Amino acid sequence: MPIPNHDVAAIFSKVADLLEIKGENPFRVRAYREAARTVSGLSQSVADLLKEGRDLTELPGIGKDLAGKIEEIVTTGRLTLLEDLTQQIPGELTELMKVAGLGAKRVARMYQELNIRSLDDLRQAAEQGRLAELEGFGDKTQTKILEEVKRLRRDQTHRTLLAIAAQYAQPLMDHLGKAKGVKDLIIAGSYRRRRETVHDLDILATCKRGSTVMDHFVKYDEVKQVVSHGKTRSTVLLRSGFQVDLRVVPQVSYGAALVYFTGSKPHNIAIRKRAVRKKLKINEYGVFRGNGRIAGRTEEEVYDTLGLPWIPPDLRENRGEVEAAEQGTLPTLVELGDIQGDLHVHTNYTDGRHTIEQMARAAQKRGYKYLAIADHSQRITVAHGLMPKALREQIEQIDRLNDRLKGFVVLKAIEVDILADGRLDLPDEVLKELDLRVCSIHSKFNLSRTEQTERVLRAMDNPYFNILAHPTGRLIGERDAYDLDMERIMEHAAANGCYLELNAHPERLDLDDNHCRMAKNKGLKVVVSTDAHRMDDLAYMVYGVGQARRGWLEADDVLNSRNLKDLRTLLRR
Repeated sequence: MPIPNHDVAAIFSKVADLLEIKGENPFRVRAYREAARTVSGLSQSVADLLKEGRDLTELPGIGKDLAGKIEEIVTTGRLTLLEDLTQQIPGELTELMKVAGLGAKRVARMYQELNIRSLDDLRQAAEQGRLAELEGFGDKTQTKILEEVKRLRRDQTHRTLLAIAAQYAQPLMDHLGKAKGVKDLIIAGSYRRRRETVHDLDILATCKRGSTVMDHFVKYDEVKQVVSHGKTRSTVLLRSGFQVDLRVVPQVSYGAALVYFTGSKPHNIAIRKRAVRKKLKINEYGVFRGNGRIAGRTEEEVYDTLGLPWIPPDLRENRGEVEAAEQGTLPTLVELGDIQGDLHVHTNYTDGRHTIEQMARAAQKRGYKYLAIADHSQRITVAHGLMPKALREQIEQIDRLNDRLKGFVVLKAIEVDILADGRLDLPDEVLKELDLRVCSIHSKFNLSRTEQTERVLRAMDNPYFNILAHPTGRLIGERDAYDLDMERIMEHAAANGCYLELNAHPERLDLDDNHCRMAKNKGLKVVVSTDAHRMDDLAYMVYGVGQARRGWLEADDVLNSRNLKDLRTLLRR
């Protein structure tokens, strides 16, 4: 199997961290970080690119040296440079850089002065008060670090982002599909329910007699350990540590097994209770009345025996879907094909990779009718945020491009910062020249619930506020959401003609599914956007739509399912 891009990027990120801890040249550190971002954002695996004979130096930020190192990783699964670095300093130190407030210099000092090598060492040092003794730390910093370490430990449940799991899943499914005698093949579990993180992969298959699928499975190139190998079930660990289970089920039980292994535990309990009330028994082998199987071949017939229509996998969490199915009120969930445009993307005007035209052409190729260019505003200096003069230059460039485009419109927008006092980062006379404004928080995450909420409410009072981007600011597994009264914010948004974004970046998926459903219940439409920084990032829309579906959203609940005329009307305040 080609090594996943995620694994290549992870190696480069670790190299960058270790180089930074060592105090190496910042430009060299930055080169490895940029290479990690480039590789992780590719839609095609670097292994496939090498197999096709592509020149990797054509990729942004990849020179001859880095291209050679990518080839070394793809060919051997390891990188000599990383091994050399971990001989010099403990590789576990990179874990410490996940702790908010700890940069490379602080990590290096803690290692040199307190011999702190791991998160456990850091926790013990903080609990014993030794961190506060270091110059520049103090009791307050020590307390914050201890809280952050505990959060990281709490979140380390060995779950993998859905988008990363997909990098392992698709090549494996392609491999299994080539086995002799395979008929049906599907991934069930939380992966099929589109949860934002997954623990492992549960694959179901039906096969003809004499199939070789189990042998094919355990001999997969990426298998590190065969945990079990049987005729109907096998379990393996991939090199990444990701666990995969494969079950071969008879065709007569395929639908029942799919229901059983897809639904969450609470959902499965709910339908089993329903079966009991009907004097039936339901399990992974079928639906039974007495000793006779009465259903099991398809999911539809399993649910039908319970007096229910088929329930979409995304909803199988026991959050009212069984009752809605019984009452005939299940939502017609939004589909990827319903999306008519992306309202939050970046270009090389700020921290994006590609030009306005390149992003527009890529969006048009996906079948979109419009795209909003929302580069950063002036406060985000690290991303070369736009001053009013530069923004007006971009507006003129977009106008010229729109004159040349056919059947597609580039919308003029900005991702404008919400300042601590609720003001927007650009003056109204500039903001009014745009088609829409995407407003976001990038600083002061630690304000109290009241202060943070009031900050957003004041911003929404500005007549040029349209969309609240990545509303809670969370990064899955890395940064908790800041404290907000989301109910008040949604009510204020609905009353003022504003909207909330569901940021589709796999590390954000912000709004979460519960907040999506809250917005729906309040009649507040949601914008599903990718926050794309390169053309390939536009593909993140699939994860945003998946999250929207988990939040019970229909096409009518999603603002950018509208045509351009209706969109403009809804954006007008």
